[in-house]
Amino acid sequence: MEKRNLRQIITSALILFSLIVFSIYLFLHWREIQRFEHYGYFGVFLISLLSNSTIIFPLPGVLLTSAMGAVFNPFWVAIAAGSGAALGEVSGYLAGVAGKFVVEKEDWYERIMKAMQKYGVWMILLLAIIPNPFFDLAGIAAGVLRIPLWKFFLFCGIGKIIKMLVFSYSGSSLSQIFLK
Repeated sequence: MEKRNLRQIITSALILFSLIVFSIYLFLHWREIQRFEHYGYFGVFLISLLSNSTIIFPLPGVLLTSAMGAVFNPFWVAIAAGSGAALGEVSGYLAGVAGKFVVEKEDWYERIMKAMQKYGVWMILLLAIIPNPFFDLAGIAAGVLRIPLWKFFLFCGIGKIIKMLVFSYSGSSLSQIFLK
């Protein structure tokens, strides 16, 4: 039993370490990542995926969504950005699956866990719609609670697409106002 727990702790620590190193790398190379915008909708998807893959260090992917909404069709920008964002948020979910023992003693942990236990995927949807840099906490809680990954991804995706619709259409509207 002790060997299994030790193996689980080591695996969890390696996953968390990898996610943090990846987040730091993305944060330090944000300028290079922004160059993906030249690839159109696929670039929007990639930028959103990478900016939402970070843990702890949020990257401003929604700002690019607004800018791309002014250049491309805002609906498809939102679909690409929301899908990429939802896929990127799986990193927070994995951190929760791997690192329950790391977050158990944090103050926010009890509050978000109670809300997630009470509202489940609806909480994920709401938090995905609201622009905030702390969505990783919802992903971590979903991972800790072992909410099925497909449910997390579905509700996160719907929420992120709704949020990106607002940002991409805002960028499109602002460009029409200022470029006329």
